[in-house]
Amino acid sequence: MIIVHHLNHSRSQRVLWALEELELPYQVVRYERDPATQLAPPALKVIHRLGKSPVIEDDGLVLAESGAIIEYLVRTHGNGRLAPPAEDRAAQARYSHWMHYAEGSAMLPILLKLYTSRLGDGAAPLQPRIASEMANHLGYMNAELAQAPWFLGETFTAADIQMSFPIETALTAPDAAERFPHLADFLARVQSRPAYRAAVEKGGPYRYDRGA
Repeated sequence: MIIVHHLNHSRSQRVLWALEELELPYQVVRYERDPATQLAPPALKVIHRLGKSPVIEDDGLVLAESGAIIEYLVRTHGNGRLAPPAEDRAAQARYSHWMHYAEGSAMLPILLKLYTSRLGDGAAPLQPRIASEMANHLGYMNAELAQAPWFLGETFTAADIQMSFPIETALTAPDAAERFPHLADFLARVQSRPAYRAAVEKGGPYRYDRGA
């Protein structure tokens, strides 16, 4: 049985979603953020030294990092689901790009915006650059989704699961959904999927769920 160490309002929500899409049995161990600091509880350090979520356990393997976890689940348990065919080099390259872009590039300006918003006027010199990078990355994603419903075209894959979190967090900004309508449409599609709804039910309240 796969065990998911799940922190509320976190990236681990998409791991639950991937498991639901793959129709795999799993157990959820829930952790709650500190209401004052919003940090993960110390109990997560017992599972993995970083004390972050998600972390999974699978037959003695302990694995952190949502992208690595989702890739592992698809490769090990997917039976060809949620990934392009291995012989399709172009699709595989595109799939790998989106799987790594989600955290490698897309989340950086989003996190900078989140953290500097707590600094008030002290962060003012950084805001134009952060806003520019936000617009650059959101515009890039929006343009991709203007061409097709999913990041690999007409086929839903794990890349869409991985890309969901930066889009969910970015669209909490005022007027973001209006400025980037294809991202808003993408979220409506993914959040209405039965597997997504089942993952939210098992994971508990999720602040980025627009269907709640």
